[in-house]
Amino acid sequence: MTGGHENTIEINRALARAASETGIAMGLGSQRAGLELDDERVLESYTVVRDAAPDAFIYGNLGAAQLREYDIETVERAVEMIEADTLAVHLNFLQEAAQPEGDVDGRDCLAAIEHVCECLSVPIIVKETGNGISGETAQKLTAAGVDAIDVAGKGGTTWSGIEAYRAAAANAPRQQRIGTLFREWGIPTAASTIECVAEHECVIASGGVRTGLDVAKAIALGALAGGLAKPFLKPATEGPEAVIERVEDLIAELQTAMFITGSGTIEDLQQTEYVLQGKTREYVDQRPL
Repeated sequence: MTGGHENTIEINRALARAASETGIAMGLGSQRAGLELDDERVLESYTVVRDAAPDAFIYGNLGAAQLREYDIETVERAVEMIEADTLAVHLNFLQEAAQPEGDVDGRDCLAAIEHVCECLSVPIIVKETGNGISGETAQKLTAAGVDAIDVAGKGGTTWSGIEAYRAAAANAPRQQRIGTLFREWGIPTAASTIECVAEHECVIASGGVRTGLDVAKAIALGALAGGLAKPFLKPATEGPEAVIERVEDLIAELQTAMFITGSGTIEDLQQTEYVLQGKTREYVDQRPL
């Protein structure tokens, strides 16, 4: 979720302890600051995670644009920083386009992803940041050798909208207009999940996922897991016990959905029947799958 500022140390400590206690995975925010800034408190905002959760499944995070700039040794430093079990590579091109200081050079990112897939010591997850991943992109990522795809679709936090506020504060009216104009851009999470599972065997559904029932719906669409961020933010400011309670709520909600659909396993839930309605059905019907 976060990292790169000393104010996030206690948030990450609480999240990590809860992840360790409940057996769920935890992903960090971009580790670019930890690699590039000579600041012990910034570094601690990342390293605290492994210190607090020595046995948890932790994944690191770098942007696709950074992969073009870093050699494999530097990327390995991000892995070693937190003893990561896997590395997430995030795609945030729309967010960058809406930033006054944004990097809008997307050339060679796919080649850079393929290179780290071949050379890095841990598996690679490629994730969007709120705009979803199409079937065509999933097909390219699968060919590049990524181990998992996190759709991070439209329906959750709109980073384009957030950047519009930042641009307004920075007196950058053009980026403000772009951020506002594209705040509704993207593939809805459910539709993106359907497209991606047709191309890759390991798909994570995130983007507006708020409950265990949402996770169950994503799994019914073919995902192997669901990812959440916002529901954990407030509990994380209160401490690990509050996060653990929220996780236990989610587990109970997921188990209830499995029980009432007769799904004894995640594999069973993936095979359960579902119905698409409204705009989701309209969207999927218009896409050639």
